[in-house]
Amino acid sequence: MAFAEPNDGGGSPPSRPSVPEPKRHFWVPLLAVCAGYFMVILDVTVINVAVPVIGRDLATSLTGIQWITDGYTLVFAGFLLTGGALGDRLGNRRVFCWGVAVFTVSSAACALAPDAPFLVTARLLEGLGAALIVPGSLALLQQAYPEPAERSRAFGLWGSMAGIAASAGPLLGGLLVSTVGWRWVFLINLPVGAACLLLSLRHVARSPRRADRPLDWPAQCAVVATVALLTAALNEAGRRGWTDPAVLAGVGLAGAAAAAFLVRERLARSPVLPLRLLRSRALSGGAVMGLLFNFGFYGMVFTASLEFQHQRGYTALGTGLALFPAVAMTMFASVLSGRLSRRTGDRPLVVAGMLLAALGLAGWAAAGAEPAYPLLVAPMMAAGFGTSFALTGSTATVMGAAPASYSGAASALFNTARQIGSATGVALGGSLLATATHYTTGLRISMTVGALAYLTAAVLAWLCVPARPRGR
Repeated sequence: MAFAEPNDGGGSPPSRPSVPEPKRHFWVPLLAVCAGYFMVILDVTVINVAVPVIGRDLATSLTGIQWITDGYTLVFAGFLLTGGALGDRLGNRRVFCWGVAVFTVSSAACALAPDAPFLVTARLLEGLGAALIVPGSLALLQQAYPEPAERSRAFGLWGSMAGIAASAGPLLGGLLVSTVGWRWVFLINLPVGAACLLLSLRHVARSPRRADRPLDWPAQCAVVATVALLTAALNEAGRRGWTDPAVLAGVGLAGAAAAAFLVRERLARSPVLPLRLLRSRALSGGAVMGLLFNFGFYGMVFTASLEFQHQRGYTALGTGLALFPAVAMTMFASVLSGRLSRRTGDRPLVVAGMLLAALGLAGWAAAGAEPAYPLLVAPMMAAGFGTSFALTGSTATVMGAAPASYSGAASALFNTARQIGSATGVALGGSLLATATHYTTGLRISMTVGALAYLTAAVLAWLCVPARPRGR
């Protein structure tokens, strides 16, 4: 499917963005972009409570169930940088719309799947659509809201979508599966995707195209191999253990692919992500911060979900309700930090958020072997609030450190790092729960490790996030 842009002829000069929308349409581009991002993150978590029912309904094996969940994540994480490079070259709005179309159509295919192989294939296509959506989402917000105060609010709402979607996934999935059936887990994407596509084409300004920038396919393949191998190894580590030969081989091959990417980028005339950008303390440090706080937050959500279902006997819907305190905090923490950053700058907000989240996970670890649920509400609220409170400033730091011509690549780097952090947090949490002498011991160790990750992110924020308030 093609979406027409002006000056589409090969070798034509980059098209200029359209005239900004009138003030009455101020929120429409934000709504369009956030709707696409919400779909992507929701699909990462909403499937978790549905796969047991899907497995029984489609009579698939455990391996088939694993591919239904992991296939999406592997393609999504592996092709993020490719999606960013395509956006910088062809125009971020165009690639974003392509991604929404692919994601929506493949969601319909998932809902109509007659068997497991068909569903796995459709999930892989969903992951590809997601990889085209996410890098362009941040680049489009940066383009639509050039004023620092407006951009901070936009990034804040964008960040809140991740926390809401990730934490609400189990609740929504449990509700849909227990009422109208698992196919509605995918059907809900259809109206959202259609609305997102229409709003984007009508109200999001056209993006500059840089057709003279070639795509470095060897580098793209190296990135895909690096992220896919690492994500697969981390997923397997949660099931096989960290010393399993397959896990070690996957990590080793991922390291070799990453080294090949760096060599290629050093030699390429038009690199995907110039190494000089990675020498920016704000950009590289911000990406590592994203990895660390996703490690802590998604590790907490994963281990808490297992604790509530396996140890406390909660249903899927009950687990979603039990996790709601973390969701409630993400609904406004990012928006609040976006409003405050104009006065204080990003550094104090990011540091404060990371410290608060670390305190939350440390509080869970210190609550005892089998704490009553009310004692866990405050730690979950602190982790949810702190993570979302820091996300806005971290996002602004990364995007502000990259030139406009590489905004898609910078967004892709940031989100790839976050996906790796999520996969690592889930894998380590699962491994600790499986190998510890007692289940509660593994849970407390997992929370302690997550708290240390947040503390490390706080130190990085102090060193890497600019101190001066933006716009002054």
